Amino acid sequence: MVELTLEMKRRYYAGERVIPVLRGRSVGLLFEKPSTRTRISLEVAVAQLGGHTVYMTPSETQLGRGETVADTARVLSRYLDAIVARVKSHKTLEEMARHASIPVINGLSDLTHPLQAIADMATILEKKGRLKGVKLAFVGDGADNVLHSLLLAGSKLGLHITVATPPQIRPDERILSIALKVAEESGGSVEIVSDPYEAVSGADVVYTDVWVSMGQESMAEEKVRLLKPYQVNAKLMEAAGGRAIFMHCLPAKRGQEVTDEVIDGPWSAVWDQAENRLHAHKAVLSLLVP
Repeated sequence: MVELTLEMKRRYYAGERVIPVLRGRSVGLLFEKPSTRTRISLEVAVAQLGGHTVYMTPSETQLGRGETVADTARVLSRYLDAIVARVKSHKTLEEMARHASIPVINGLSDLTHPLQAIADMATILEKKGRLKGVKLAFVGDGADNVLHSLLLAGSKLGLHITVATPPQIRPDERILSIALKVAEESGGSVEIVSDPYEAVSGADVVYTDVWVSMGQESMAEEKVRLLKPYQVNAKLMEAAGGRAIFMHCLPAKRGQEVTDEVIDGPWSAVWDQAENRLHAHKAVLSLLVP
């Protein structure tokens, strides 16, 4: 999947703007949360594969009036060839997958964001020339959904992942347990520390995400207080060493989890990372949509 992402990118820049593997196919985008990158890159990805998208929100469907997720999944399965769901609760995604007769792709949940992780792994491979043995330091919210997917993907691919987070904010224990076990098999590693400078020492990649995700507004004050020492700034990037790149899945809260100097500076791979969402989505859709 990661290599196919970069192959899709190479073909795009070689002038192959349309690869019509989804000609005649319709993909539903069912979004409970607003989006810039996920929605637009998915719509463009399906178009570049020759297909058609239908964008839906609960307020625009009978979900907003009490129709069950199960019934919605059954009905959409009769109209569409696949569904990409961006949901508030991971349980909604699982319910939809149980009752749909077409592929249901995770476009983001409160637990994971696998499409982002695929694009991230492709970006690291593109920038570093390898994945196995790469040291990735994630600094910030240890319970972040993107981090969960980075742990699952990175451990499978042999990365050495160090997470710097306050003791009060840890990754989901089920995901951490899986990542630790898989890392042993792949030759990678997973470590949780509280000191961001310890985490970034010798890192190839320094990664962060917003401290307060959509739906967490009630926790904002406490999370910001806990995470203030975990800002990625020039001092932290310099402590990582000269080979480190900076990554962020966006949107960024500039001046909070990252400074302008870092996200706009020579360390930043953020804009290539954002572009790679498009090519990752083409890779995923070309493999999963029948």
